[in-house]
Amino acid sequence: MKKRSFPSDNSSQLFKDLLPGSDVAHADPSQAPLSFRMRPTRLEDVVGQKHILAEDKLLSRAIRADKITSLVFYGPPGIGKTTLAQCISVRTKSYFASVNAVSSSVEEIRKILSASQQRKKISGQKTILFIDEIHRFNKAQQDVLMPDVENGNIILIGATALNPFFTIVGPLLSRSLVFELKALSQEDIVVLLKRALADQERGLGNYPIKAEEEALCFIAQASDGDARRALNALEVGVLTTQAQSDGNIHFTIGVAQESIQKKQVLYDADGDAHYDTASAFIKSMRGSDPDAALYWLAKMIYAGEDPRFIARRICICASEDVGNADPQALVLASAALQVSEFIGLPEARIPLAQAAVYVACAPKSNAAYLGIEKALDEVENNKLAAVPRHLKDASYKGAKKLGAGEGYKYAHDYPQHYVAQEYMPLKKTFYDPTDQGFEKEIRKQLEKLRNLSRQ
Repeated sequence: MKKRSFPSDNSSQLFKDLLPGSDVAHADPSQAPLSFRMRPTRLEDVVGQKHILAEDKLLSRAIRADKITSLVFYGPPGIGKTTLAQCISVRTKSYFASVNAVSSSVEEIRKILSASQQRKKISGQKTILFIDEIHRFNKAQQDVLMPDVENGNIILIGATALNPFFTIVGPLLSRSLVFELKALSQEDIVVLLKRALADQERGLGNYPIKAEEEALCFIAQASDGDARRALNALEVGVLTTQAQSDGNIHFTIGVAQESIQKKQVLYDADGDAHYDTASAFIKSMRGSDPDAALYWLAKMIYAGEDPRFIARRICICASEDVGNADPQALVLASAALQVSEFIGLPEARIPLAQAAVYVACAPKSNAAYLGIEKALDEVENNKLAAVPRHLKDASYKGAKKLGAGEGYKYAHDYPQHYVAQEYMPLKKTFYDPTDQGFEKEIRKQLEKLRNLSRQ
């Protein structure tokens, strides 16, 4: 368990006090990663998140009034969830205790809760308990926090990269304010990079660095809103680049590309990014936008998604959204599923792209999907209709004695291989074909048969 107590008025001392109890402990502060050293110590220095930190916003008003309740910060990594919690503790002059849900236990939490009670009795000082990756706590561990959150013994600030409404128990959520933090913009990241280059106490200001604007913009773009990744890439680039004849370290676009290496894609297989990307992929195919479909497909492939998962999404869309407007869409999607399983990545990207583009460009109809939904609703909510006697199975011994199959008309014995007879006792229509693609021909065929039934 790691605990940290911060003073509220000295940024330099705050930084030094952070180190011994932090997740990255260093005897020499200069050895801590740049992203750690450059964490703001005042709310005024926090970059981004104006949607919750602007002066007129609820969180800012609560901080200024020192009326903070338990909070949950939700958003992707490297956007300042921990930093914001630390800045709040400094502003409100609260004791700051920090744990990581991955390595902590109920026993450790109980010790912190007990100490906070004693602290409140003796000095009246409030305790902020910051739990990083709070979604890692199971229900029992989260329930341990409930009494102390309820009676105000602690101010809980939980941080998570996953949707808290799926990962945090309801009673704890109902006692907390949930704030979604957003990925930092490219402009925000550039501000942080330039701040690090200029800061002589905590940053790289003592190095003779000539940083190209293009290089900083590349780092900012490639980091995908993750300030930690951007700052660490900057530090690696600077510390591994030799000074040139002019005595300066030139941080060029080439150095930037080497420093950040492969672009990291936020894509947690169990998180929102996974499902949101898949949703965007399906909706792009449904919306007949092959370019968007290829983009989201590329993101999933790049992030290491299982090609079978992707292929299944294409098959679903081919049936639900294309349907009989182009029956070949499902055939091609099914083939892509089989081929992608057979050949695997990276080659599987080709049949997956072919199928996704075909489905996106195909005429659309969800008539079959709507039809089965209507039929299921009828079966679920209304009285079930009995199978007409002439449609019952007559293949078993004794069927004739029961009258099963009696009066059935075999369609192929009649002109045009059609004969009018009752196939369902309900006078309802479930399938209503559109005039899109091949389904237009299906509509004509059904209208023709219905006209024959009326003769």
